[in-house]
Order: sequence, then structure tokens, then C-alpha cells
Amino acid sequence: MARKRRRSSRVLLAAAVFAGLCLPARAAIIGTCTIMVGSSGTMMPNPTINTLSSKQAGGSSASATVVASSLLCSLLNLLDCYSVSAPAPAAFSSAPSGGGTNVTFVSVFRLDGSGADVSGSTPQRIANGTHPMQIDLTAAKSSGIFPAGSYQGTVTVRCE
Repeated sequence: MARKRRRSSRVLLAAAVFAGLCLPARAAIIGTCTIMVGSSGTMMPNPTINTLSSKQAGGSSASATVVASSLLCSLLNLLDCYSVSAPAPAAFSSAPSGGGTNVTFVSVFRLDGSGADVSGSTPQRIANGTHPMQIDLTAAKSSGIFPAGSYQGTVTVRCE
């Protein structure tokens, strides 16, 4: 009987050690993707005041930095383990009365200093490492003009 207990104890000990070794490895495979918000952008009106855009003269892009890290991507030498996107908002975060009606939003972003705009809702694959990002937002009124006042639009950067 003592022999049976020792054997069971060894099996349990081996199972516990194996489980302990597997848990950190599973967490390392998942990896991380961190988004650090940089500067806010500035939207400016076009001459007919029916478009507000960070791409207009005097406007500026918002910035963020995405840092992707995945052991699985490193071990398997994969280049596309995470995707980044920056979809346009459905509405202004804040706007004067009437400023948010009949408005459509379009966002674009650029990664790693590229001059090529990517549609905000189109996920862009990224490799492990640090990726600077610039984001632009355009709001267009289908009828009328934007009333005077302060507008704020929030674009959410996603890393999945």
C-alpha cells in the first residue's frame, strides 16, 4: 500500500510541475499590443465650411505609438501577428447645436512614417516592434454648413 501512495504522489507532483511550467508559456504566446496616445489632432474648416478635417490647411494629424510584442510571432518569424485600425466615430464627441446633424465621418491613418493613407476601418497587419502612427479625421456635412463653435471628434485606435 505504501508503494501505491508513493507512485500516486510522484504522478501528482509531476502533474503539478508540468502545469506550473505550461501556464507561463501559454501567457507568453498570447503577447501584448500597447497603444500610447501622443498628440491630439486639429481639424480645420474648408473655405465653404461644410467640411472639417485635420488634412485641411492649418490642421494637424493626431499621433499614437503602437508597440506589438508576441513570443509566438518571434519564434515562428511571422510578420503579421497583430492588426491595427482606427475606425471613424459615428458622431462628434461634442459639437454646438446643429453641428452634428447630417455629418459623415472618414478616418485614415499612416504607419511607420509611410505617406500612404490606409482607410481607418481597414486593419493593417504589423510585425513585432514599435510603430509610430498618424491619424486624420474628416467630417463632411451633406447639407448646410458647420455652425460656429467648438467640435471634438474621437477616433479609437485598435490593436487586435
